[in-house]
Amino acid sequence: MSLSELRKEIDSIDQQILELLSRRASVVQEVGHTKSRENTHYFTPEREFNIFQRLTSSNPGPLDSAAIRAIYIEILSACRALEKPLAVSFLGPEGTFSHLASIARFGRSADFRPVESITEVFSAVERNLADYGVVPVENSWAGVVPETLDTFMNSNLRVVSEIYQPIAHNLLTKCESLEQIKRLYSHFQPVAQCRQWLKNHLSHVQQIEASSTSKAAEMAAADPESAAIATNLAAERNGMPILCEHIEDNTTNRTRFLVLGYNEPEPTGKDKTSILFSVQNKSGELVHALSAFEKYNVNMTMIESRPTKVEAWQYAFYVDVQGHIRDYGVERAVSLLKEHSLFVRVLGSYPEAL
Repeated sequence: MSLSELRKEIDSIDQQILELLSRRASVVQEVGHTKSRENTHYFTPEREFNIFQRLTSSNPGPLDSAAIRAIYIEILSACRALEKPLAVSFLGPEGTFSHLASIARFGRSADFRPVESITEVFSAVERNLADYGVVPVENSWAGVVPETLDTFMNSNLRVVSEIYQPIAHNLLTKCESLEQIKRLYSHFQPVAQCRQWLKNHLSHVQQIEASSTSKAAEMAAADPESAAIATNLAAERNGMPILCEHIEDNTTNRTRFLVLGYNEPEPTGKDKTSILFSVQNKSGELVHALSAFEKYNVNMTMIESRPTKVEAWQYAFYVDVQGHIRDYGVERAVSLLKEHSLFVRVLGSYPEAL
Protein backbone atom coordinates (compact mmCIF):
# COMPACT_ATOMS: atom_id res chain seq x y z
CA MET A 1 0.00 0.00 0.00
CA SER A 2 1.13 3.55 -0.71
CA LEU A 3 1.61 6.12 2.06
CA SER A 4 -1.62 7.83 0.99
CA GLU A 5 -3.53 4.54 1.17
CA LEU A 6 -2.05 3.72 4.57
CA ARG A 7 -3.14 7.10 5.90
CA LYS A 8 -6.66 6.55 4.58
CA GLU A 9 -6.71 3.21 6.40
CA ILE A 10 -5.62 4.94 9.63
CA ASP A 11 -8.33 7.58 9.19
CA SER A 12 -10.93 4.85 8.77
CA ILE A 13 -9.72 3.04 11.88
CA ASP A 14 -9.73 6.32 13.86
CA GLN A 15 -13.36 6.87 12.88
CA GLN A 16 -14.24 3.38 14.14
CA ILE A 17 -12.37 4.01 17.39
CA LEU A 18 -14.22 7.30 17.85
CA GLU A 19 -17.59 5.63 17.30
CA LEU A 20 -16.74 2.88 19.79
CA LEU A 21 -15.52 5.42 22.37
CA SER A 22 -18.78 7.33 21.99
CA ARG A 23 -20.73 4.10 22.41
CA ARG A 24 -18.69 3.24 25.51
CA ALA A 25 -19.28 6.72 26.93
CA SER A 26 -23.05 6.37 26.44
CA VAL A 27 -23.07 3.09 28.36
CA VAL A 28 -20.95 4.68 31.11
CA GLN A 29 -23.51 7.46 31.44
CA GLU A 30 -26.16 4.83 32.10
CA VAL A 31 -23.86 3.25 34.68
CA GLY A 32 -23.56 6.68 36.31
CA HIS A 33 -27.34 7.03 36.53
CA THR A 34 -27.55 3.61 38.17
CA LYS A 35 -24.80 4.45 40.66
CA SER A 36 -26.57 7.72 41.51
CA ARG A 37 -29.84 5.89 42.21
CA GLU A 38 -28.09 3.23 44.29
CA ASN A 39 -25.77 5.77 45.98
CA THR A 40 -22.60 3.79 45.20
CA HIS A 41 -19.05 5.00 44.59
CA TYR A 42 -18.10 6.33 41.15
CA PHE A 43 -14.46 5.27 41.53
CA THR A 44 -14.14 1.48 41.80
CA PRO A 45 -10.45 0.49 41.82
CA GLU A 46 -11.22 -3.23 41.84
CA ARG A 47 -13.25 -2.89 38.62
CA GLU A 48 -10.46 -0.90 36.96
CA PHE A 49 -7.89 -3.43 38.15
CA ASN A 50 -9.87 -6.20 36.44
CA ILE A 51 -10.17 -4.13 33.24
CA PHE A 52 -6.39 -3.60 33.09
CA GLN A 53 -5.72 -7.27 33.84
CA ARG A 54 -8.12 -8.42 31.11
CA LEU A 55 -6.77 -5.99 28.50
CA THR A 56 -3.10 -6.69 29.15
CA SER A 57 -3.61 -10.47 29.20
CA SER A 58 -5.45 -10.39 25.84
CA ASN A 59 -3.24 -7.70 24.24
CA PRO A 60 -2.08 -9.01 20.82
CA GLY A 61 0.53 -6.25 20.31
CA PRO A 62 2.42 -4.48 18.85
CA LEU A 63 1.56 -1.95 21.60
CA ASP A 64 3.02 -3.15 24.90
CA SER A 65 1.01 -3.46 28.10
CA ALA A 66 2.31 -0.16 29.50
CA ALA A 67 1.04 1.68 26.43
CA ILE A 68 -2.37 -0.02 26.64
CA ARG A 69 -2.61 0.89 30.31
CA ALA A 70 -1.67 4.54 29.65
CA ILE A 71 -4.31 4.82 26.92
CA TYR A 72 -7.02 3.26 29.06
CA ILE A 73 -6.22 5.37 32.11
CA GLU A 74 -7.32 8.38 30.08
CA ILE A 75 -10.31 6.59 28.55
CA LEU A 76 -11.50 5.56 32.01
CA SER A 77 -10.81 9.05 33.35
CA ALA A 78 -12.85 10.74 30.60
CA CYS A 79 -15.71 8.27 30.95
CA ARG A 80 -15.67 8.55 34.75
CA ALA A 81 -16.01 12.32 34.42
CA LEU A 82 -19.28 11.70 32.52
CA GLU A 83 -20.58 9.84 35.58
CA LYS A 84 -19.27 12.42 38.06
CA PRO A 85 -16.21 14.68 37.83
CA LEU A 86 -14.06 13.52 40.76
CA ALA A 87 -12.28 16.08 42.95
CA VAL A 88 -8.87 14.75 44.01
CA SER A 89 -6.80 16.45 46.71
CA PHE A 90 -3.01 16.02 46.73
CA LEU A 91 0.09 17.46 48.37
CA GLY A 92 0.90 20.47 46.21
CA PRO A 93 1.94 22.50 44.47
CA GLU A 94 1.05 21.43 40.95
CA GLY A 95 3.82 19.81 38.94
CA THR A 96 5.20 17.70 41.81
CA PHE A 97 5.48 13.91 42.03
CA SER A 98 2.27 13.87 44.10
CA HIS A 99 0.54 15.56 41.18
CA LEU A 100 2.04 13.05 38.74
CA ALA A 101 0.89 10.14 40.93
CA SER A 102 -2.62 11.59 41.07
CA ILE A 103 -2.76 11.86 37.27
CA ALA A 104 -1.36 8.34 36.93
CA ARG A 105 -4.25 7.00 39.01
CA PHE A 106 -7.18 9.22 38.03
CA GLY A 107 -6.20 10.49 34.56
CA ARG A 108 -6.29 14.09 33.39
CA SER A 109 -10.09 14.44 33.46
CA ALA A 110 -10.21 14.60 37.27
CA ASP A 111 -10.45 17.88 39.16
CA PHE A 112 -7.09 18.08 40.94
CA ARG A 113 -6.88 20.27 44.03
CA PRO A 114 -3.42 20.89 45.58
CA VAL A 115 -3.13 21.60 49.30
CA GLU A 116 -0.15 22.55 51.46
CA SER A 117 0.23 19.52 53.74
CA ILE A 118 -0.57 15.84 54.06
CA THR A 119 -2.94 16.50 56.97
CA GLU A 120 -4.85 18.91 54.71
CA VAL A 121 -5.28 16.12 52.14
CA PHE A 122 -6.93 13.98 54.84
CA SER A 123 -9.02 16.94 55.97
CA ALA A 124 -10.21 17.78 52.45
CA VAL A 125 -11.70 14.30 52.02
CA GLU A 126 -13.11 14.14 55.55
CA ARG A 127 -14.86 17.51 55.07
CA ASN A 128 -16.20 16.52 51.62
CA LEU A 129 -14.06 19.16 49.91
CA ALA A 130 -12.64 16.36 47.76
CA ASP A 131 -13.84 12.90 46.78
CA TYR A 132 -10.41 11.32 47.21
CA GLY A 133 -6.97 12.20 48.47
CA VAL A 134 -3.51 11.08 47.35
CA VAL A 135 -0.68 10.97 49.90
CA PRO A 136 2.88 9.56 49.83
CA VAL A 137 3.50 6.76 52.30
CA GLU A 138 7.00 5.45 51.53
CA ASN A 139 9.95 5.96 49.22
CA SER A 140 12.26 3.15 48.15
CA TRP A 141 15.27 5.40 48.77
CA ALA A 142 14.28 7.51 51.82
CA GLY A 143 11.83 5.22 53.66
CA VAL A 144 8.42 5.99 55.15
CA VAL A 145 6.59 9.31 55.29
CA PRO A 146 5.87 9.77 59.03
CA GLU A 147 3.18 12.43 58.61
CA THR A 148 0.99 10.08 56.57
CA LEU A 149 1.21 7.24 59.10
CA ASP A 150 0.63 9.59 62.04
CA THR A 151 -2.47 11.15 60.48
CA PHE A 152 -4.15 7.76 60.10
CA MET A 153 -4.35 7.55 63.91
CA ASN A 154 -6.93 10.34 64.03
CA SER A 155 -8.80 9.73 60.80
CA ASN A 156 -11.62 7.44 59.72
CA LEU A 157 -10.52 7.44 56.07
CA ARG A 158 -9.74 4.18 54.34
CA VAL A 159 -7.04 3.20 51.88
CA VAL A 160 -8.82 2.38 48.61
CA SER A 161 -5.93 2.14 46.14
CA GLU A 162 -2.15 2.51 45.78
CA ILE A 163 0.19 3.96 43.18
CA TYR A 164 3.90 3.41 42.55
CA GLN A 165 5.34 6.57 41.01
CA PRO A 166 8.83 6.36 39.46
CA ILE A 167 11.07 9.19 40.69
CA ALA A 168 12.68 10.51 37.50
CA HIS A 169 14.57 13.80 37.78
CA ASN A 170 15.22 16.11 34.85
CA LEU A 171 17.43 19.15 34.39
CA LEU A 172 15.31 22.06 33.17
CA THR A 173 17.02 25.13 31.75
CA LYS A 174 16.85 27.77 29.05
CA CYS A 175 20.64 27.54 28.67
CA GLU A 176 21.90 25.69 25.62
CA SER A 177 24.68 23.84 27.45
CA LEU A 178 25.69 22.80 30.95
CA GLU A 179 28.62 25.22 30.86
CA GLN A 180 26.26 28.21 30.62
CA ILE A 181 24.43 27.34 33.86
CA LYS A 182 25.45 29.46 36.87
CA ARG A 183 22.72 28.63 39.41
CA LEU A 184 20.72 25.51 40.25
CA TYR A 185 17.33 25.66 41.96
CA SER A 186 16.14 22.50 43.66
CA HIS A 187 14.38 20.97 46.63
CA PHE A 188 16.91 19.30 48.95
CA GLN A 189 15.68 15.76 48.22
CA PRO A 190 16.36 15.82 44.46
CA VAL A 191 19.82 17.24 45.16
CA ALA A 192 20.54 14.26 47.42
CA GLN A 193 19.09 11.83 44.86
CA CYS A 194 21.17 13.32 42.02
CA ARG A 195 24.35 13.96 43.99
CA GLN A 196 26.74 11.95 41.82
CA TRP A 197 25.37 13.34 38.55
CA LEU A 198 25.63 16.90 39.88
CA LYS A 199 29.20 16.26 41.04
CA ASN A 200 30.14 15.03 37.58
CA HIS A 201 28.35 17.70 35.53
CA LEU A 202 27.43 20.77 37.61
CA SER A 203 29.97 20.97 40.42
CA HIS A 204 30.72 24.59 39.43
CA VAL A 205 27.21 26.02 39.99
CA GLN A 206 25.64 27.69 43.01
CA GLN A 207 22.84 25.60 44.54
CA ILE A 208 19.74 27.44 45.79
CA GLU A 209 17.13 25.53 47.77
CA ALA A 210 13.47 25.67 46.71
CA SER A 211 10.39 24.52 48.62
CA SER A 212 9.44 22.00 45.94
CA THR A 213 10.45 20.74 42.51
CA SER A 214 7.59 22.75 41.04
CA LYS A 215 8.80 25.94 42.74
CA ALA A 216 12.34 25.24 41.52
CA ALA A 217 11.06 25.11 37.93
CA GLU A 218 9.18 28.37 38.45
CA MET A 219 12.30 30.09 39.83
CA ALA A 220 14.49 28.83 36.99
CA ALA A 221 11.95 29.99 34.41
CA ALA A 222 12.55 33.56 35.63
CA ASP A 223 16.36 33.23 35.64
CA PRO A 224 17.91 32.65 32.16
CA GLU A 225 21.33 31.67 33.61
CA SER A 226 19.93 28.95 35.86
CA ALA A 227 18.55 25.41 35.87
CA ALA A 228 16.19 23.40 38.02
CA ILE A 229 15.75 19.76 38.97
CA ALA A 230 12.09 18.99 38.41
CA THR A 231 9.50 16.73 36.83
CA ASN A 232 8.52 16.70 33.17
CA LEU A 233 5.11 17.99 34.30
CA ALA A 234 6.76 21.01 35.96
CA ALA A 235 8.71 21.59 32.74
CA GLU A 236 5.48 21.52 30.75
CA ARG A 237 3.66 23.88 33.13
CA ASN A 238 6.50 26.42 33.20
CA GLY A 239 7.49 26.26 29.53
CA MET A 240 10.97 25.05 30.44
CA PRO A 241 13.08 22.93 28.04
CA ILE A 242 14.56 19.70 29.43
CA LEU A 243 18.29 19.66 28.75
CA CYS A 244 19.05 16.34 30.49
CA GLU A 245 16.62 13.56 31.35
CA HIS A 246 16.93 10.96 34.13
CA ILE A 247 19.75 12.53 36.09
CA GLU A 248 18.88 10.57 39.26
CA ASP A 249 21.66 8.36 40.64
CA ASN A 250 19.26 5.49 41.41
CA THR A 251 17.08 4.66 38.42
CA THR A 252 14.94 2.24 40.48
CA ASN A 253 13.83 4.92 42.96
CA ARG A 254 10.06 5.23 43.33
CA THR A 255 7.49 6.47 45.81
CA ARG A 256 4.39 4.60 46.90
CA PHE A 257 1.25 6.71 47.22
CA LEU A 258 -2.07 5.81 48.85
CA VAL A 259 -5.51 6.87 47.67
CA LEU A 260 -7.77 7.88 50.57
CA GLY A 261 -11.54 7.62 50.53
CA TYR A 262 -14.47 5.68 51.95
CA ASN A 263 -14.65 2.79 49.47
CA GLU A 264 -14.38 -0.83 50.48
CA PRO A 265 -13.09 -2.48 47.28
CA GLU A 266 -14.13 -6.04 46.51
CA PRO A 267 -11.45 -8.77 46.39
CA THR A 268 -9.58 -9.17 43.11
CA GLY A 269 -7.32 -12.10 43.98
CA LYS A 270 -4.27 -9.82 44.07
CA ASP A 271 -4.85 -7.44 46.96
CA LYS A 272 -3.14 -5.75 49.85
CA THR A 273 -4.47 -4.90 53.32
CA SER A 274 -3.22 -2.08 55.56
CA ILE A 275 -3.58 -2.45 59.32
CA LEU A 276 -2.90 -0.21 62.31
CA PHE A 277 -2.50 -1.79 65.76
CA SER A 278 -0.90 -1.33 69.16
CA VAL A 279 0.29 -3.76 71.84
CA GLN A 280 1.16 -3.47 75.50
CA ASN A 281 4.69 -2.32 76.28
CA LYS A 282 5.79 -5.71 77.58
CA SER A 283 8.47 -8.19 76.58
CA GLY A 284 7.40 -10.40 73.69
CA GLU A 285 4.05 -8.74 73.02
CA LEU A 286 4.93 -7.62 69.50
CA VAL A 287 6.31 -11.06 68.62
CA HIS A 288 3.11 -12.70 69.84
CA ALA A 289 1.00 -10.27 67.83
CA LEU A 290 2.96 -10.73 64.59
CA SER A 291 2.91 -14.51 64.94
CA ALA A 292 -0.73 -14.32 63.80
CA PHE A 293 0.45 -13.64 60.25
CA GLU A 294 2.94 -16.51 60.31
CA LYS A 295 0.32 -18.94 61.62
CA TYR A 296 -2.02 -18.25 58.71
CA ASN A 297 0.76 -17.88 56.11
CA VAL A 298 0.04 -14.20 55.44
CA ASN A 299 2.98 -12.34 53.90
CA MET A 300 3.79 -9.01 55.52
CA THR A 301 5.27 -6.48 53.07
CA MET A 302 5.80 -3.52 55.40
CA ILE A 303 5.94 -2.72 59.11
CA GLU A 304 6.65 0.63 60.74
CA SER A 305 6.31 1.86 64.32
CA ARG A 306 5.11 5.34 65.25
CA PRO A 307 4.67 6.93 68.71
CA THR A 308 0.99 7.20 69.63
CA LYS A 309 1.60 10.66 71.18
CA VAL A 310 -0.90 9.72 73.88
CA GLU A 311 1.44 8.06 76.34
CA ALA A 312 5.23 8.08 76.53
CA TRP A 313 6.90 5.06 74.91
CA GLN A 314 3.62 3.73 73.61
CA TYR A 315 3.77 2.84 69.91
CA ALA A 316 1.36 1.99 67.12
CA PHE A 317 2.39 -0.27 64.28
CA TYR A 318 1.46 0.19 60.64
CA VAL A 319 1.50 -3.07 58.69
CA ASP A 320 0.81 -4.02 55.07
CA VAL A 321 0.03 -7.64 54.23
CA GLN A 322 -0.78 -9.39 50.99
CA GLY A 323 -4.39 -10.47 50.59
CA HIS A 324 -7.87 -9.07 51.17
CA ILE A 325 -9.53 -8.85 54.58
CA ARG A 326 -12.19 -11.22 53.25
CA ASP A 327 -9.58 -13.86 52.41
CA TYR A 328 -9.68 -16.66 54.95
CA GLY A 329 -6.02 -16.38 55.99
CA VAL A 330 -6.05 -12.61 56.39
CA GLU A 331 -9.38 -12.63 58.24
CA ARG A 332 -8.21 -15.31 60.70
CA ALA A 333 -4.82 -13.61 61.19
CA VAL A 334 -6.48 -10.28 62.03
CA SER A 335 -8.84 -12.03 64.49
CA LEU A 336 -5.85 -13.59 66.24
CA LEU A 337 -3.97 -10.29 66.13
CA LYS A 338 -6.79 -8.69 68.12
CA GLU A 339 -6.23 -11.17 70.95
CA HIS A 340 -2.68 -9.84 71.45
CA SER A 341 -3.32 -6.13 70.81
CA LEU A 342 -4.70 -3.10 72.60
CA PHE A 343 -6.49 -2.11 69.41
CA VAL A 344 -6.58 -3.17 65.77
CA ARG A 345 -7.92 -1.10 62.91
CA VAL A 346 -8.08 -2.34 59.32
CA LEU A 347 -7.32 0.74 57.22
CA GLY A 348 -8.48 -0.92 54.01
CA SER A 349 -8.10 -3.72 51.51
CA TYR A 350 -7.41 -2.72 47.91
CA PRO A 351 -5.92 -4.03 44.66
CA GLU A 352 -2.14 -4.16 44.50
CA ALA A 353 -0.65 -1.63 42.12
CA LEU A 354 0.12 -3.10 38.71
